[in-house]
Amino acid sequence: MNQPQHTQWKGTTDGTPWMHRALVRCLGWMNLPFFYSIMALVVPFYMLFNHQGYISQYHYFRRRVGHDPLRSFFDVYVNHFRFGQIILDRFAFYGGVRFNLVTEGQERFMELCKKPGGFMQIGTHVGNFELAGYMLSHEDKPINALVFGGETGTVMENRARIFEHQNLRLILTDGTMDHVFEMNRALADGEIVSMHGDRTFGSHKTFPCQLLGATADLPMGPYVLAASRDVPVFCTFVMKESVKTYHTYVYELKIPEELKNASTRVKAAALAQAYADRLTDILHRYPYQWLNYYEFWREEQ
Repeated sequence: MNQPQHTQWKGTTDGTPWMHRALVRCLGWMNLPFFYSIMALVVPFYMLFNHQGYISQYHYFRRRVGHDPLRSFFDVYVNHFRFGQIILDRFAFYGGVRFNLVTEGQERFMELCKKPGGFMQIGTHVGNFELAGYMLSHEDKPINALVFGGETGTVMENRARIFEHQNLRLILTDGTMDHVFEMNRALADGEIVSMHGDRTFGSHKTFPCQLLGATADLPMGPYVLAASRDVPVFCTFVMKESVKTYHTYVYELKIPEELKNASTRVKAAALAQAYADRLTDILHRYPYQWLNYYEFWREEQ
């Protein structure tokens, strides 16, 4: 079986720095529905030139969601439109717009923020995970967020500007192993490590997990780190519900009792499957907010 071609997915926000800066300024004072309406017109052209992303999303709606061919075609449009809204919301936040954030299940997360000992928060490329850093930050315990070091400079500058007031630090992936040492240091110091748990970027170090009724490979890294350090693990989903409202779901991932004394690898695999189970539940509720634009499942690679 061929390895997934994740390297074809850039992971960066489209556009030039001056376009990003202009968006931040405009979205700070113009209403979002106006920009959404423009986005609705732009999406068909984006789908036309982003053929790989279009096909992978079509397969997702046909095979994983179970819609017929015609509906799946329109589903892809809705999905791209929702993705555009989420990107615009991010830049609007950089420009000072604030969203209504309804949170569910954060009590245990906040309880651990007041206690010694580090823990992990795992996100997914669904919804708007970046907003989790703004609303789940806590003055007593820093969050160390692992982010792609190749993201555009404007996005990174705005993240750093906002995060410095949120007790949140950025750990950049730069092709070296420095980020691994930083994450271990943060957990050892009783802090929070936040990272995504879905993309493998072609790595052979994966766990096969059942997700939406088929096998998908999830990266070993986040789950092995949590299992080896024996720290609590949460997965967080921040899902768009209306123009100015997001619903945040916070779940603690548990290792089955019968595996408490198992090897690190077995416990890590159990955490990965627990994460996949939660992700499955979220995608049943929000199928249009799946934002991985490549062939994610083994049978499609």
